[in-house]
Amino acid sequence: MKRTASATVPVLVCTLAIFLLSAMDAGMKSLVLAVGVYNVVLWRSVLAAGASAAGWAARSPSWPGPRALRLHALRAVIVGVVLVTFFWGLARLPLAEAIGLSFIAPLFALFLAALLLGERIQAQAVWAAVLGLAGVGIIVAGQFGGTTYTQDTLLGTLSILVSTVFYGFNLILTRKQAQIAHPIEIMFFQNLVLLVIMGLAAPWLAELLPREYWLPLVGVTVLSLLGQYLMSWAYARAEAQYLISTEYSAFIWAIALGWLFFDEAVSWETLAGATLIILSCWFAARASMRPVEG
Repeated sequence: MKRTASATVPVLVCTLAIFLLSAMDAGMKSLVLAVGVYNVVLWRSVLAAGASAAGWAARSPSWPGPRALRLHALRAVIVGVVLVTFFWGLARLPLAEAIGLSFIAPLFALFLAALLLGERIQAQAVWAAVLGLAGVGIIVAGQFGGTTYTQDTLLGTLSILVSTVFYGFNLILTRKQAQIAHPIEIMFFQNLVLLVIMGLAAPWLAELLPREYWLPLVGVTVLSLLGQYLMSWAYARAEAQYLISTEYSAFIWAIALGWLFFDEAVSWETLAGATLIILSCWFAARASMRPVEG
């Protein structure tokens, strides 16, 4: 039997995780537009840390070793950068455009997989990267070539691209982390460290959310925790190169959710650019795959 066949269930689970996280993105955009990125991420971290702490304690766990703790802390810092830059940019761009730009992350992840995980990447991945960058160029040209271009559009685009670089690193850390820790442990320490980091600025920036926003915040927190758990479960059972392609399904959900909740139209530049990025990542992933008998 080939290893690629055994990856079917993790791929399906990871695809479900992407759907849940896409729905979370839509909810987070609404909240960020209403109350700002810092307070949304801060209070979501409070709820997520509390819920994941209860789940972790229920397993009667032992304290992680130094290696696991360092990895938990590193990924939490990376996730913190991803969240703040992505949601700040998301508030300034249509949902589908932001997700389309974020698709460049799997390309970074494929090269990082070779560097950090020892997964073999062939030369075709370089050409795939060029194709992916062309897709990003088309999306950016579509944004800045129209009459609605603003400084917020530029800053939002740059913020999404910064988030994307760090998210590529996050995908690789997800694989390394999932190999040495249970998903509940990963969720708890990620949210705990993230809460500590966000809490450093609380004396100056924190504000209690208005009452009407707490229920939506609970909803996005639940979606986030479920997505995190399912993604950690999948990455513990399949190589990163098999799961990275599931990220592309987020574009479908972004188009639907952006239209449904924000009345956002999708330009042909966004569709064309996202298609090139998806194809580039698919080519790179195909180049990296080598089925192993087992």
